[in-house]
Amino acid sequence: MSASIIGQAVPRIDGPLKVSGTAKYTSDHHLEHMVYAVPVGAAIANGRIAALETETARAMPGVIEIFHRGNLGSLHKPSPDAGMIDEARPPFHDDVIRYYGQYVALVVAETFEQATEGAKHVKVTYEDVTTPNVNLDLTPSTVTLSAASEVEAPLDAKVNEVSKRGDAEKAFEASPIKIDQTYVTPAETHNPIELHASLAQYDGELFTLYETTQAVVNHRNVMSAILGVPRENVRIIMKYLGSGFGGKLWPWTHGTLAAAAARQLKRPVKLVVTRKQMFETVGHRCRTQQRVRMSAEKDGTLTSLRHEAVNDAGMLDEYDENCGEATPYFYGTDNLLVTAAQTKRNIGSPTAMRGPGAVPGLFATESAYDELALALDIDPVQLRLRNEPERDQDLNIPFSSRHYKECLTLGAERFGWSERTPAIGSMRKDGITLGWGMAGCSWLAARFDAEARVELHADGTAKVAIGTQDIGTGTYTVLAQLVAEETGIALDRIVVELGDTLLPPGPISGGSMVTASVIPAVLQAVREAKKARKTSSAPVVSGTGKGKRTFGQEHPKFSVHSYGAQFVEVGWQPEIARLRVNRVVTVIDAGRIINQRMARNQIEGALVMGVGMALFEQTHYDPRSGAPINSNLADYVMTTHADAPHMDVTFLDYPDKELNELGARGVGEIGLAGVAPAIASAVHHATGVRVRELPIEIEKLLSR
Repeated sequence: MSASIIGQAVPRIDGPLKVSGTAKYTSDHHLEHMVYAVPVGAAIANGRIAALETETARAMPGVIEIFHRGNLGSLHKPSPDAGMIDEARPPFHDDVIRYYGQYVALVVAETFEQATEGAKHVKVTYEDVTTPNVNLDLTPSTVTLSAASEVEAPLDAKVNEVSKRGDAEKAFEASPIKIDQTYVTPAETHNPIELHASLAQYDGELFTLYETTQAVVNHRNVMSAILGVPRENVRIIMKYLGSGFGGKLWPWTHGTLAAAAARQLKRPVKLVVTRKQMFETVGHRCRTQQRVRMSAEKDGTLTSLRHEAVNDAGMLDEYDENCGEATPYFYGTDNLLVTAAQTKRNIGSPTAMRGPGAVPGLFATESAYDELALALDIDPVQLRLRNEPERDQDLNIPFSSRHYKECLTLGAERFGWSERTPAIGSMRKDGITLGWGMAGCSWLAARFDAEARVELHADGTAKVAIGTQDIGTGTYTVLAQLVAEETGIALDRIVVELGDTLLPPGPISGGSMVTASVIPAVLQAVREAKKARKTSSAPVVSGTGKGKRTFGQEHPKFSVHSYGAQFVEVGWQPEIARLRVNRVVTVIDAGRIINQRMARNQIEGALVMGVGMALFEQTHYDPRSGAPINSNLADYVMTTHADAPHMDVTFLDYPDKELNELGARGVGEIGLAGVAPAIASAVHHATGVRVRELPIEIEKLLSR
């Protein structure tokens, strides 16, 4: 057998299909007799539908039907054990409006243009809109983080204790060096290139749903519960996804509408969400406000840490951003308290966005750590090295593999950190003030349940099949690499089949867990197929395999996570009010890397996204109507190629065999974690302005 293909920088096997336009995305599918659906969204965020006038729209050319609460048919709220969904309320379930853009009607027509025009002529009358009562006040004062150890939140929000050890309040009061600050991250909107879309077909018994989803199996399970049919009567297909970043993890109401309309009309129904609706009805990263209190001895020993987070949630959901996810195990201190609470807002349901929980959480805790280092007059890298825990103090178990210290030291070396002068504005190059900042990062590592089937053909080809999905991260290629590693078959002779619930059930594409999850199942399947080949001359032999979940284990033996360090340089020109992220050096400890090229691509993409989080991205809501007012790609600012910094990415090579036999962990989310606090620290080093509420706007820097 040739040298191992695991760890090589292998090009994507699906690349030629994508660059040639051959790959079919959800909205590319066209079925015979297909019709088009366009939803009508509410123009208020809090109220009730008084009347719905549809006759004008119904009489327009090409309009087939206008669905609403009275004629859509029976839909059911899924129970928690049906699967994951953020907005569990079925569309048109009642007449109450809880957020701007909430669907109130659905126009179906022969063409997309006709459906769009028909939707414009559906007239909705609302009750009590002369005096809007929109619970949308997003100023920091609406959520009070008290001087005590609890969080006071409006609407009787329940404060949950996430983690506790020692006596953080007592240790804080007794410590000579203290930091007590509040940090805010804004609402952000997912803006993948591909819009959410659904194409639903119903033959009288079976639903075939082409969906933009990061979880085909979960999507099937939830849709079967909402539609009130057995799971075997729902098939989900999703072969290619134009990115999701968490926004396409769970089903949204547009998919339910398409399926329900197809059932009523007995014709295929296509529904593509508009860019504007992407800001209203398919989730977003929620706003968070976090109070962090850290204390230390004068030698830098961390004596206490309190991390209290509040996040916005929709009126009907209990969405927990889980900002304190990384805090209990990442920081070494005997006294810790982490709490979480939610506030109800007239907004659409929040959902996961790349690095949910840990990413906004680390912005707060790593920013506070930098402020603590300044108060101690200790280098921030050295402060972290000094307080590195030997085991997971939260669970009192050993780490499976933790090389955070090496991430810090190697990152500092590659960045040139030893040349940093700590004084504000003390570093200049070519007339530009430089700022250097750094932050640590971490992300969970675990497995979901997975099953796989591998076929070996007599002609020397192979096929691997699993009901997971490739969301643009390279899962097609990873699956082929696993089969090639075990068989020696060339990649171009291996067929990968995924994205279909008719296949063996696979994991969701979330939490950076797909690769770790599929490894046990695929390796077992290919080895069974090889055994079958030894005793059979049949044209095709096959093997199956299973992998068990580790995610959510009650009593794990090891603390399994990935780690990293982010080092950032910014350039500041106050004369022209120009701030730029010049370069980023990142070192990642993510176990064994299956494909160097794709892993680096994931980290680089996440770094660019981190620049957007730090400097640009924020969804603004109109306080009168609750509408997202920058709901387009002109007004919602994201990082462009011109804004992207020079990126230096290094992976450590320490396989984590506790997770799977190849020792691989995920690399998607961790690339984003730590970027925003590193940039904020670099900005402070350059300007002297400590920005604790993202994004870092020029106006905030000029106010000094």
